[in-house]
Amino acid sequence: DGMNVLFIVVDDLRPVLGCYGDKLVKSPNIDQLASRSIVFSNAYAQQAVCAPSRVSFLTGRRPDTTRLYDFYSYWRVHAGNYSTMPQYFKENGYVTLSVGKVFHPGVSSNYSDDYPYSWSIPPFHPSTEKYENDKVRVIYGKLYANLVCPVDVTEMPSGTLPDIQSTEEAIRLLNVMKTNRQKFFLAVGYHKPHIPLKYPQEFLKLYPLENITLAPDPWVPEKLPAVAYNPWTDIRQRDDVEALNVSFPYGPLPDDFQRQIRQSYYAAVSYLDMQVGLLLNALDDVGLSNSTIVVFTADHGWSLGEHGEWAKYSNFDVATRVPLMFYVPGMTTSSVSQGERVFPYLDPFSHILGLVPQGRSKKVVELVSLFSTLAELAGLQVPPVCPETSFHVALCTEGASIVRYFNASEEKVEEEKDGCDDTYRCFNEEPVAFSQYPRPADTPQWNSDKPKLKDIRIMGYSMRTVDYRYTVWVRFNPNNFSADFEDVHAGELYMVETDPNQDYNIYNNTSHGCFFKKIR
Repeated sequence: DGMNVLFIVVDDLRPVLGCYGDKLVKSPNIDQLASRSIVFSNAYAQQAVCAPSRVSFLTGRRPDTTRLYDFYSYWRVHAGNYSTMPQYFKENGYVTLSVGKVFHPGVSSNYSDDYPYSWSIPPFHPSTEKYENDKVRVIYGKLYANLVCPVDVTEMPSGTLPDIQSTEEAIRLLNVMKTNRQKFFLAVGYHKPHIPLKYPQEFLKLYPLENITLAPDPWVPEKLPAVAYNPWTDIRQRDDVEALNVSFPYGPLPDDFQRQIRQSYYAAVSYLDMQVGLLLNALDDVGLSNSTIVVFTADHGWSLGEHGEWAKYSNFDVATRVPLMFYVPGMTTSSVSQGERVFPYLDPFSHILGLVPQGRSKKVVELVSLFSTLAELAGLQVPPVCPETSFHVALCTEGASIVRYFNASEEKVEEEKDGCDDTYRCFNEEPVAFSQYPRPADTPQWNSDKPKLKDIRIMGYSMRTVDYRYTVWVRFNPNNFSADFEDVHAGELYMVETDPNQDYNIYNNTSHGCFFKKIR
């Protein structure tokens, strides 16, 4: 009880981490955190784009309740005056602090990152954030706004990068909290590997191009409904991609350029790992590793050429699946004696550790559960479950706490599954993750990735269980936020065991029996 919380959220990070079995990546610090944490290998975001996902997990409500599917409304005005996770901690005596990108900036968090509701002091944003999309000197001294953008940090404005500044500020705040002996909830939002892939160039040498493969399925699947495809418009607008002149919407990127994007994504992940390592090492330095819960996750994933797609903006696992781990002193690890280091900094350039997660759960879980899970872990009263319509309810959550999965051995769970005879009840109790994505039309167009609310005509509702991913694209009315499940534009069904990459849509060659009715 009364533990501090360090909440680390990363932009656009799919689970390409050693602790998730990736053989290529160098992520020793995050792997070290995993080795002292419970790691969820089947965790999913509720919508694969920044603002809707963040508002969803920070309020503990799904996008249909926050009514945010784009970037252009503030839930307290547009949907309901919902309490947020940091607000709840603040009301329970915590100093709540935001560093970097936690809420999505702009209208969707009232141009203030929801301060003063959510935070005790105004949120910190790195001063160099404003240069994020500036053109950078590349070959022959020319300036380009590229997608692939390794840089010499000493040449950057103020000789730094936003995530480096965020780490420094978070470390400064840890020291202040230590001195003042205040209980804190510190959220740190890292920006990389979000595009542009701008990171210190030395990280490239960890990933020689000849070691980089293409995605296992770099083609658009034959039976993929056109409505499900995201045409990666934001990638096409970068100077280096524009110069390739690829056709819209399906035109594949040249293989060598696909390798460069993948190489830079991995390099940006190692740069991120270094920041996380420095931050956790500072938690050791101030002697708070024994009394601080650490959560590490991302707002959604990012396609790296799978299905011929890039970026997020879809319902596939590559876009919705995120890393999720919880370090809870005394629970996920035995308590450490005073002065013993829990998170010594590991240099990504020299450490090849092969650490394995302390505990791993294959249970399917959702980011919308973060609010209730953290409340329970911190010994606060868990907010009540929301009623079916909860626009008028300030404090409730639509995601149940997943603390019950922390200690459950996988075998015990299997038994329960077999010994269940009432199929409908069994079905109901199977953990499911729901995601959704809006589209303006049945075929890919310029605004398919990020349609504004008024332009949404179709909503793809997707459910992921341990066995399958099932998606229906149904008619949606943006004026009254209603989805018509009788008007199905397209469907997708992928079986995890035989088709882990979701390339063979069997929606149309499956008899639409009682199973389909039930899951719809």
